[in-house]
Amino acid sequence: MFTRDVTPTEAPAAAASGHIQVLLIEDDDGDALLVEELLLEAGAPVTPHRVRSLAEVIPLPPGVSCVLLDLGLPDARGLDGVQWLHEQLPTVAVVVLTGLADEHLGVAAVGAGAQDYLLKGQVDGLLLHRVIRYAVERRHLEETQRELREARILAQENSRLERGLLPSPLLSDPRMTMASRYRPGGGQSLLGGDFYDLIEAADGWVHALVGDVCGRGPDEAALGVCLRVAWRTMVLAGRPMDETLTAVQRVLEYERQNDRMFTTACVLSVAPDRAHGRLYLAGHPPPLLLTVGGVAELSAPTCLPLGIGPTAEWRSSEVRLGTDWSVLIYTDGLIEGRTGAGSDRLGGDGLIESVQTLLRAMPSAWSQPRQPRDERLLDQLVHRVRELNGGDLDDDLATLAVGYSAAGRR
Repeated sequence: MFTRDVTPTEAPAAAASGHIQVLLIEDDDGDALLVEELLLEAGAPVTPHRVRSLAEVIPLPPGVSCVLLDLGLPDARGLDGVQWLHEQLPTVAVVVLTGLADEHLGVAAVGAGAQDYLLKGQVDGLLLHRVIRYAVERRHLEETQRELREARILAQENSRLERGLLPSPLLSDPRMTMASRYRPGGGQSLLGGDFYDLIEAADGWVHALVGDVCGRGPDEAALGVCLRVAWRTMVLAGRPMDETLTAVQRVLEYERQNDRMFTTACVLSVAPDRAHGRLYLAGHPPPLLLTVGGVAELSAPTCLPLGIGPTAEWRSSEVRLGTDWSVLIYTDGLIEGRTGAGSDRLGGDGLIESVQTLLRAMPSAWSQPRQPRDERLLDQLVHRVRELNGGDLDDDLATLAVGYSAAGRR
């Protein structure tokens, strides 16, 4: 029989009492038969599957949640078997079988990752069943704790990325407002490579940036943080936008993981009079100007995306804004969603129509305070785009609504 340091009066570790599938790895026929008879005599809801060596473990019989492991096998000695099972079957509980002379190995096996150990020679079927059940429950608890730790790490990483990709605006003009929304694509919980920023410089110009690193994942997110920080640094240093974009492109070339990574970007620089500005488009969709007169695209010459090739000149154009306006800058995730069962995409025209429809549905939209209206508009717009797509969008989306009211209605 087998034994370990427990007493028959131990309370169950959990209330679960379902049937357990066990894999017995034992090359000694007598010891294997004894394990099976003990479980049978006790009426334990355990089905053993026996193999003689580690080489026979894979493929694992269906439903196995616990392994009874002899430490003296033809193809494994000492703790080799525990380490092999930990690598090959990380979610399965392991109970080690050892002789009285090797009790120290049982203790060492628990230290190496096994859930428990038994001493050959001194146990009954009820205690054997209890050890197996405890081991399964303990392994399940360990797996749950591991998942919780990973979830906490993911949340912390997400928070760091959010601070890097989606910073607080540096805006002091009380007549100007900002609203923004970000949604990862494909139902992810982690941020992707889309980013934005908004800075009011010392000379009174307000600069808005929205960028989109191609691809989705931690590498793209990290690159997006680098590019946004580089852009903000250059703007705060008072450098011209042409020089700023060139510096950001150099940072991209140095920091990207491979030569195929590129970034589209839209920069809107609003003059101190807030009635006009300058627009730069680097392979990026044009923003929308929202005024009481309607919704229209702002146009500018389109340069190559950052990282595609050397850019001798960052072409731009002056744009007229007016006295009461919002500019919606967005990444292409907002317009590449489907509009039905077919392959049709929303596109720029569909986005304009959607924004017009939502504004018409808002009573007295242009007499409302700017920021709450833009916040509501972005919420409804993202909801509408997802609804048309039939669920989560494939690509990340970032939207930034920069608003101005001469009356100072925030």
